[in-house]
Amino acid sequence: MTGHFRDKVDVSLTVNGEPVEARVPAGQHMIDFLRLELGLTGAHASCEHGVCGACTIRVDDQSVRGCLMLAAQADGAEVWTVEGLTDTGAMTDLQDAFVARNALQCGFCTPGMLVAAEELLSQSGTPSRAEIREHLSGNYCRCTGYEAIIDAVEGVAQARAGKGAA
Repeated sequence: MTGHFRDKVDVSLTVNGEPVEARVPAGQHMIDFLRLELGLTGAHASCEHGVCGACTIRVDDQSVRGCLMLAAQADGAEVWTVEGLTDTGAMTDLQDAFVARNALQCGFCTPGMLVAAEELLSQSGTPSRAEIREHLSGNYCRCTGYEAIIDAVEGVAQARAGKGAA
């Protein structure tokens, strides 16, 4: 019997700077591969429709929804999760600002928010509040009301540009 979970595909990719080779079910989503096979549980599986942003990861320097991407599609890709970005120190200031501004409460959305925010800050210099809002609009938070998140990202953007403190 064949099917998308019985057929296996060989993949070779880099995850958080480390080479990974695996044989994955053809229909396995990237978020499940990261969480179940690699033990990288920072990104969360939630809506499984690409709507909430809890599963946001970076693939070849672009934010993607891990619940919409198949692991087989990542063959040859460079993948970064919140754990890897944390380990590099790339977003320490952003994480500190989230804590200082109380931009995280239950924490469920936080990994996806951080990955998306770091993408914006690494590509856009000093975005406006409207640009921050727009970029993060695909990441849902049910606890904070977003203002603290926008404040944290804006503060880090200004600090990185030498215009203020996070």
